[in-house]
Amino acid sequence: MDGDPESIRHSIIDKLSNKAQLNQKIFDNTFSVFGRLKEVLHEISSDVDDILEEEGKEEVKIEYRDRGKFEAQLQIADDILLFNMHSNIFEFNREHPLWQNPYVQQDRSNSYCGMINIYNFLFDSFRYNRTEDEGYLIGRIFINKDMQFFVEGKRQTVKWPSFGSAAIDRGALLGIIEHAIDYALDFDLLVPPYDTVKVVTMDQFNTKIENSKLQTGKRLGYQFNSDDI
Repeated sequence: MDGDPESIRHSIIDKLSNKAQLNQKIFDNTFSVFGRLKEVLHEISSDVDDILEEEGKEEVKIEYRDRGKFEAQLQIADDILLFNMHSNIFEFNREHPLWQNPYVQQDRSNSYCGMINIYNFLFDSFRYNRTEDEGYLIGRIFINKDMQFFVEGKRQTVKWPSFGSAAIDRGALLGIIEHAIDYALDFDLLVPPYDTVKVVTMDQFNTKIENSKLQTGKRLGYQFNSDDI
């Protein structure tokens, strides 16, 4: 191996130190944002629930549930929104449009982000423990060392601030959550294609159907990435 061993060792130590500090900063930021996101979810749940109760629509369910350090759940009628914070830090592949952003170009460390995923499941998947049911990633939030953020997701009709131009705050979280709820409510359960479900085994009939556990998903048998409602 070429190069001075002592120099290489110092380089390794510097990289380890800098990378560890960067990753810890991003993790702390993302974890802080996730805590605020939980607070906003709880507020939305309480506010909407009060309005529904005042209008005499108690049968319509909206309920927040804290599922632990890295997960939170919001039930909206027959839907579940599951918010999951990933514990790792990510960089983007070279084809990602993020690399065209001047903020990222001026400092590569700005591209490293923590990630919060938003999944949509059917409430009955949880109620009946249908472990084979499909959930769908409908959005994800990225946060970096400077608390700058951007959002990826289905049906992005909102123009969020350009990455590097605004720090994430309560207003941004509220907007992201409300648009996720709106998307989930419009994202209807489709009848699966006939050929997808035309064959069923006796075991499925005896052990699954009687327990309402036949695999279900909003786009079962369809290509989800081609369905942008």
